[in-house]
Amino acid sequence: MKAMILAAGAGTRLKPLSNRLPKPMLPIIEKPVIEFILELLAKYDVKEIMINVSHLAGVLQNYVRSGYRYGVRVGYSFEGHFEKGQLVPEPVGSAGGLKKIQEESGFFDETFIVLCGDAIVDFDLSKAYEFHRASDSIATIISKKVERDKVPNYGIIVCDSVGRVESFQEKPPVEKAKSNLANTGIYIFEPEVFNYIPKNQFFDIGGDLLPLLVQKKERVFSIDTKIDWYDIGRNADYLEILGMALEGRIKGFKPSGREVTEGLWRGTGSVLEKSMKIITPVYIGAGSIVEKNVKLEGPVMIGANCRIH
Repeated sequence: MKAMILAAGAGTRLKPLSNRLPKPMLPIIEKPVIEFILELLAKYDVKEIMINVSHLAGVLQNYVRSGYRYGVRVGYSFEGHFEKGQLVPEPVGSAGGLKKIQEESGFFDETFIVLCGDAIVDFDLSKAYEFHRASDSIATIISKKVERDKVPNYGIIVCDSVGRVESFQEKPPVEKAKSNLANTGIYIFEPEVFNYIPKNQFFDIGGDLLPLLVQKKERVFSIDTKIDWYDIGRNADYLEILGMALEGRIKGFKPSGREVTEGLWRGTGSVLEKSMKIITPVYIGAGSIVEKNVKLEGPVMIGANCRIH
């Protein structure tokens, strides 16, 4: 199985954080979001990965590079064009990005998984793949049951008793929701889906491709894998996830540095001056200085080489 990570979004709802970093490079206690995704894929032996990039593409490419340190091979597809010597972003939609890569390289020559680059996820990929194969599905959606009052925040999937998708609802009101099964933005596809994606036009997976597949009576299924799914769509989401990471509520994640007391993490060379007060959880990055009389009330993350006064 191969993989595609969607990383071309501009991150408009995450401004001003996304002014300097693309969404997949936002740090969770100094570990970029995309690193969680690459490690998950490597864990399940998915070694060939394509990443589409656009907004601040060089930042992500310079960090991930070839993928060697994760034990994978990474290639890139830029969504845009050159104008007066400058790279100009030109979004083509999530499905349009897949089509562009396929037309240029034929990369997707076997079953492949698509993941959003702005979410931390952990799920049993082997189980999802086995379900996909057993269902003889052209597309399988990784889904998650959400509380009924949260339904208006998500794209909702409506399935029959065996998980075959019948229809979709985009952020329906609670009283009109036919399901509480949320689309996580993770999909397993067969290469035949490219027969349904037009060339050279904006085309979205969730809004265009999947409804078209269902309309054409293709076999589209959904599986709830009990996924841990932390979507970083807004600044409030990002801050909440940072707090969860500091409090040890993200499975398998531990902040870098040294835990000097319970809930207080310090990077190499960080300095805490006297007469300061800390209410944990707090992370202080390498080389940072917290001056005297400062009060830090967690959850707080301070990056590397900062001075707090």
